[in-house]
Amino acid sequence: MFKAATIAAAALLITRCMTPVQALRSIDAQVLLVIVAAFGIGNAMQITGAAEFIAVQLIGLGGGNPWLVLSIIYITTSILTEMVTNNAAALLLFPIAMATSNQMGISPTPFVFAIMMGASASFATPIGYQCNMMVYGPGGYRFKDFLKIGVPMNLLMWLVASLLIPLIWPFK
Repeated sequence: MFKAATIAAAALLITRCMTPVQALRSIDAQVLLVIVAAFGIGNAMQITGAAEFIAVQLIGLGGGNPWLVLSIIYITTSILTEMVTNNAAALLLFPIAMATSNQMGISPTPFVFAIMMGASASFATPIGYQCNMMVYGPGGYRFKDFLKIGVPMNLLMWLVASLLIPLIWPFK
């Protein structure tokens, strides 16, 4: 994806569809800062043992049942995504998911897919996903419009993902 985006940006500049000044102005520094900070926090969680500590708490909360733990990881990712970007949410939850699967002695694959789906299925706020923000202003939407439709959609996705992910990508 990075290569495709770089080629597309270069093509826009070469064909003069966009000037270098316009390209620089279009970079959202706050979003980049949140993503960079999430990398640092995720790394710090692994180094300090915080990811392992949180993993133990999640396993306890889920009663040691991998299906419940996966469901908790999904909803945690989904809620966090509504407050920060989807990339930052995924970066923060990834070390926790890896530590959880290691401690339970099961495959990390379903947990990784839960994070991917939870971070990508952001419907309740315009903040969590870039597409939401792109339609927010031009579409004349209000914050509560996202909540009215998005919260039920998020809950539905939580249920569907919690049931289907372990069937498609087993814990073993």
